[in-house]
Amino acid sequence: MNFAVCLNQVPDTSARIKIAPDQQQIEKDGINFVINPYDEFALEEALKLREKFGGSVVLFSVGGDEFQANIRKAFAMGADKAVLIKSAAKDAHTIAAVLAEAIKKYFGGLPDMIFLGKESTDFNEAQVGPMLGELLQIPAIMVAVALQTDGKVATVEREIEGGKEIVEAPLPLIIGAQKGLNIPRVASMKGIMEAKKKPIEVMEIPAPEPGRAAVVRLEKPPEKQAGKLVSSPAELVEKLHREANVI
Repeated sequence: MNFAVCLNQVPDTSARIKIAPDQQQIEKDGINFVINPYDEFALEEALKLREKFGGSVVLFSVGGDEFQANIRKAFAMGADKAVLIKSAAKDAHTIAAVLAEAIKKYFGGLPDMIFLGKESTDFNEAQVGPMLGELLQIPAIMVAVALQTDGKVATVEREIEGGKEIVEAPLPLIIGAQKGLNIPRVASMKGIMEAKKKPIEVMEIPAPEPGRAAVVRLEKPPEKQAGKLVSSPAELVEKLHREANVI
């Protein structure tokens, strides 16, 4: 079986984010970029299925040469091959479009399964997966926390508001990984050494059209007002009524 894994990189959650003077992006100096955590769950699930069914796991990333370090980290975990897509695509729709074109071009059609995280932790839009499914005309099951397949049909448990849902779909399909799907493995020393030798194929794919969304500006959230201490329940009720106007 063939598995594609869409891999993005995001700022480390421990990094202190500063907005650039143009308010269009963050200042990247001194920021450590890591594999998007949800994409790690996606990669682990693809690796588990390759171990069960055989085949290959191919990474697809849209970005520049700065992605190579994290692609090699994914190699160290066990991915077989990688395609770095150099494109001007920035919004979710154009990224999904160039991913769809690259995947079809690489496999000469569609792989058995396409994995990606349910969202990236920088913008949290959760749009690329469903858009990719629409562009490729295959099912996209997002927020997956459990997966079983016989190689022809997949049964997926996904989170929904207030509970979980069981979905069954034929392959090929797209899986959007959620925390709980698995525990990503730690790269072995052998994997780290082998990762240095694996080639990264580069594709240049222009964005198919101007982006449908654009960043107007980045802003920090407003600072929270200082809390107030009250001496009694009666005073709390009074302030909620007269100052906060909530009761």
